[in-house]
Amino acid sequence: MHKKLAKYSLLLLFPLLISLSAQAEGFLSSLKFGSSDEPLRVEEAYQFSAEVEGPEQLRLLWRIADETYLYYDKIKIELTNADGIRIGDYTLPKPLIKQDALRIDGTIGELAVYYDGIDLLLPLIRSNTAAIPIELKVKYQGCADLGICYPPVTQKTTLKLPAAAAPTRLSKETPDIATSGIAKEEIVAEQDRLANILVNENIWWVLAVFFAAGLALALTPCVFPMIPILSGIIAGHGSKITQSKAFILSLIYVLAMAITYTSIGIAAGLLGGNLQAALQDPWVLSAFVAVFVFLALSMFGFYELQLPHKLQTRLTELSNQQQSGSLIGVAIMGFLSALIVGPCVAPPLAAALIVIGQTGDWVRGGISLFALSMGMGTPLLILGASAGKLLPKAGPWMDTIKAIFGVGLLAVAIVMLERILPASIAMALWGILLVVSAIYMGALRTLPIEAGGWDHLWKGLGVVLMIYGALMLVGTAAGGKDTVQPLRGLGLGATANTAAPAHLSFKSIKSVADLDRELAAASAQGKPVMLDFIADWCVSCKEMERYTFSDPKVINILSNYQLLQADVTAYDDTDKALIEERFGLPGPPGIIFYDRNGQERRNYRLIGFMGADEFAAHAERALH
Repeated sequence: MHKKLAKYSLLLLFPLLISLSAQAEGFLSSLKFGSSDEPLRVEEAYQFSAEVEGPEQLRLLWRIADETYLYYDKIKIELTNADGIRIGDYTLPKPLIKQDALRIDGTIGELAVYYDGIDLLLPLIRSNTAAIPIELKVKYQGCADLGICYPPVTQKTTLKLPAAAAPTRLSKETPDIATSGIAKEEIVAEQDRLANILVNENIWWVLAVFFAAGLALALTPCVFPMIPILSGIIAGHGSKITQSKAFILSLIYVLAMAITYTSIGIAAGLLGGNLQAALQDPWVLSAFVAVFVFLALSMFGFYELQLPHKLQTRLTELSNQQQSGSLIGVAIMGFLSALIVGPCVAPPLAAALIVIGQTGDWVRGGISLFALSMGMGTPLLILGASAGKLLPKAGPWMDTIKAIFGVGLLAVAIVMLERILPASIAMALWGILLVVSAIYMGALRTLPIEAGGWDHLWKGLGVVLMIYGALMLVGTAAGGKDTVQPLRGLGLGATANTAAPAHLSFKSIKSVADLDRELAAASAQGKPVMLDFIADWCVSCKEMERYTFSDPKVINILSNYQLLQADVTAYDDTDKALIEERFGLPGPPGIIFYDRNGQERRNYRLIGFMGADEFAAHAERALH
């Protein structure tokens, strides 16, 4: 009886023993005891391929091994050796949100990943329609469920694109022009927003938007030098100037400036290159400075600018060609102003150059540039329309007005010299100009008892200019460089317990390799990066340094970033590779933001000057 019971008990326990054995084997297998399975190599875990789907489209495929995944935010795609071809806007497939995933830094958390595979159609934007080979560069990284992470992978693939029928014309379905990003962000960069308007909107709306943008640019220091130039031209015609003639002179000047600006912009967009840099040769700038000084001295009455007598007689015989000759001279000054003292790189200009360069649509791009130029020139037209009425027709006041415009022309000359001279010498020139002007204004002269209110006001202004000019000279002698705060950094009134003012510390880079190295180092530390492009000849760059980067709020927010700065003053091949080929920027100023993974936040790009409060808010948003 007992033997039969034992026998039946064993039969009943047998399935249970088998189940326990299988579970034990699975547990041991999970611990890798007694297992001969090796982890997959990275090239086995991730198999990447790329193929040409057409003249304007590539197909990218990732095959991901079982129990292995790729990180969404580690996928980066770019083109190298692809002249006239850019990656268009694309969005990766929606990733899986993996809970308790192993991160690269060894922590566990929620991550966006891909299992099984990725199939991505990559649009191309072509201004070069020829059949050419291109090189595709793709980076990615991932981990396996069993607990190991693979190193970053960089794949380079050479593909041959067939010829395209025509340059790519961006469509209304392309919301972010040439955005080589992975996901759309909550804002759109100003230059991209304007580029989308230029491509997609009605031409009359384009004209209105860019004309309004030009009006806004007319209020920037980049355009201010044109005011004394035109004023000097009008005042130089003496007491015989009429309101209609002053307006005609202004119109010729503005049209010449606008046509020049438009033509150069179209050429720069189609051919590439940076006109700002090309015209910064010291000899070129010195020649134009000499012209402005020559004009200024004529305003002070040192000599009278006029054609030689024989030539004047000949022109008079040719049906009053003297008047047309003066108009040609005004047009030439407008041409020179557009080249030398024209506006800095700003979002509207960048938008037009992006559209021309990427789509080849120079007609729309040129129209937008002309509207932008006329917007900038509108205050000058208003000045011309009123100058004939406001300027005195005769008497000593006419000489005073001409002297004021002469000082303005000398100021333009110093602004141009600031691009090639040390800051201390430029500040000394400003100091000398202010002191000498103050003397002419009667700052050191005793007023007679019968002097009127205007005389006292004039002398008072002269005293203020003399004091400020003297401070500049003192600051120069003490090593100062800031014309706004000439005694800045001298420590006047400071005590031993006074802390030095906080300031930003930028790390200089020169090349694409320098940038990639610093991005990798910052990414390893989990720090976001801000890259700032500057140049000695960039007026807006100096504005950013003086008014924005010195603000305590900005300093506080940027302390969270790794700050990089690229000086492209020389604008050599290395500079071009960084600013033009890597980022497609038309020139400085330009500010690029990267997240903590070293990926650019494309929609947060900044081009042109931005005030401290607005910049602080922008930089803080880019952190999150």
